[in-house]
Amino acid sequence: MKQFLALLFFIPVLCGCIVAQDPVQQKYAAEINPETAKAHLSILASAEFEGRGTGEAGGERAAAYIAGEFEKLGLAAPVNGSYFQPVKLTRTRFDVKDFTINGKPFANGEDFYFVGSGPVSRIDAKEIVFIGYGISETQYDDLKGIDIKGKVVLLLSEGEPKNAQGNSLISGSNEPSEWVTSRTKRLQNITSREPKLIIAVSSTIKESLERFGGRLVQPRISLEGGAGQPSPNTTPVANISTEMADLLLARAKTSVAALEQKINNTQQPQSTTYKARLSTTFGSVSEPFTSPNVLGYLEGTDLKNELVVISAHYDHEGNQNGTIFFGADDNGSGTTGVLTLARAYAKAKAEGHGPRRSILFIAFTAEEKGLLGSNYYSRNPVFPLENTVVNLNMDMIGRIDDKHLRGNHNYVHAIGSDKLSSELKVINENANAEYTHMELDYMYDDPKDPMRIYYRSDQYNFAKHGIPVVFYFSGLHPDYHTPADTVDKINFEMLAKRARLAFHTAWEIANRDKRLVVDSNKE
Repeated sequence: MKQFLALLFFIPVLCGCIVAQDPVQQKYAAEINPETAKAHLSILASAEFEGRGTGEAGGERAAAYIAGEFEKLGLAAPVNGSYFQPVKLTRTRFDVKDFTINGKPFANGEDFYFVGSGPVSRIDAKEIVFIGYGISETQYDDLKGIDIKGKVVLLLSEGEPKNAQGNSLISGSNEPSEWVTSRTKRLQNITSREPKLIIAVSSTIKESLERFGGRLVQPRISLEGGAGQPSPNTTPVANISTEMADLLLARAKTSVAALEQKINNTQQPQSTTYKARLSTTFGSVSEPFTSPNVLGYLEGTDLKNELVVISAHYDHEGNQNGTIFFGADDNGSGTTGVLTLARAYAKAKAEGHGPRRSILFIAFTAEEKGLLGSNYYSRNPVFPLENTVVNLNMDMIGRIDDKHLRGNHNYVHAIGSDKLSSELKVINENANAEYTHMELDYMYDDPKDPMRIYYRSDQYNFAKHGIPVVFYFSGLHPDYHTPADTVDKINFEMLAKRARLAFHTAWEIANRDKRLVVDSNKE
């Protein structure tokens, strides 16, 4: 027992000899602290910045703030003397000018919502084709013998026909068929027959509108020239409530409930044409605009032609019909991380401890619209991509996720570190072991990750060009993409610690003799 106790006391001494902390790194890492982080984030996620929407006034104010901070730190403006790289975008709005049933007007985004694209069209329908559940199977086919090309169709978008025992007529059991579990099967079956308009009835429309509000009818934003553009001329879908559908069926003296009951009682499709009055004008309207990536450059010394990129996206969901989506964690926290790392490295250089490799700090626009800002940069790099050694990206580093809420809060998800380079994961783990001492969670590196998190932030637009990456992430939580993602929910101690891990990893990569090897492909 004594020998065992002596051994226990001896182990920490040995471990202490192995760990070799660099006091210079420690000094500048201390610039990344909760107080500085809170000061930045309280501005970025304030009501004044209105959720930092792409192409909105709040987003422009955020870009100006970030550029102002880069200038204060003495970072160079690398885009022809500017901190701004204008990203050319297209805003496409599906505009519904009017929508009336039996002369009663309804508002898109308030009473129902439209999904679609294509040119402006006008419909004045005096009849609709009821197509039940839109199912086509051997034993049950709503569309058998029905021609819906160029017509307005009314669809029951939920559920499927059932027998008296409550079993699905399609699966033959109480388990729902693929027509229910698939998000696309029903719609694909209908659109392949080229109707003019699909009117989809759902009992959850009111709930969806209350929960998501203006997000359901937000303009689509894409890169100018086609990348990320929505598919042209898709069959438009008007998602309406049961009450609206009953009004549409009033002239036929029936209702949604009656039609559902009739299908179940007969176990046969009830597809037919009904008289109805529907008038609507809708179509896509597009306009070009620009929103900037914000870049600050710190020149290195003897290896200055090689580049370490430290990034985060600054955009969020903006102001939707008067409701601000503050985006404190997503991604005010990552943007704050970039600003605090820039401060630490700028001070180090000013005091004679600048990095050997150059560092480019980037705050990307339009990540929420499909990684568009980083996509644009990867296609129009300010510095050659072949000279870019690594991208360390921070996206949501300020909260505790559902997985860790009742357990260890001292963690970070370090995603993608070994996808392209066998050295990068080791460097990141060593930096953590020496300085930040967190649990490194690799759950999202699983190739079977259903969330596909690795592909959902800006680092992927570097990885797809063969540049090693680490994506620092604190995980999902109930306030994700809601107005409740606010500054008061942020854990600033953990935000700062996660940012310090990125700092120490960048320090090693920026100052080592050889650039990172690119020797694997684990996608």
